[in-house]
Amino acid sequence: QVQLVESGGGTVQAGGSLRLSCAASGRTFSRSALGWFRQAPGKEREFVAAISASGRSTTYADSVKGPFTISRDNAKNTMYLQMNSLKPEDTAVYYCAQRESYSATSSGTDDYDYWGQGTQVTVSS
Repeated sequence: QVQLVESGGGTVQAGGSLRLSCAASGRTFSRSALGWFRQAPGKEREFVAAISASGRSTTYADSVKGPFTISRDNAKNTMYLQMNSLKPEDTAVYYCAQRESYSATSSGTDDYDYWGQGTQVTVSS
């Protein structure tokens, strides 16, 4: 069974930075693509970024391309999301997700098999 635990959320002023981490249990981490999603109050969950199993391929939502960077360390079973130049509209609960034993990235929530509980990110103006 795979468990994902996010950390690193918090409150930051606009223009600031945060680094989210997603620690995973299970033996399939290095064979699985991973993704970050977010959900703001009253809105649907939306794609933020994804990374392939090897880490060589990444995709981003247009709204975060440039300031956000996704990465992973397969030796540590951990994924990261470096968020720079944060804006109030980035305020949301951020979730990490894993595609079980599937190496390619995806922006679709239905393509992910496991989800973390989420970590709150609040950007004040």
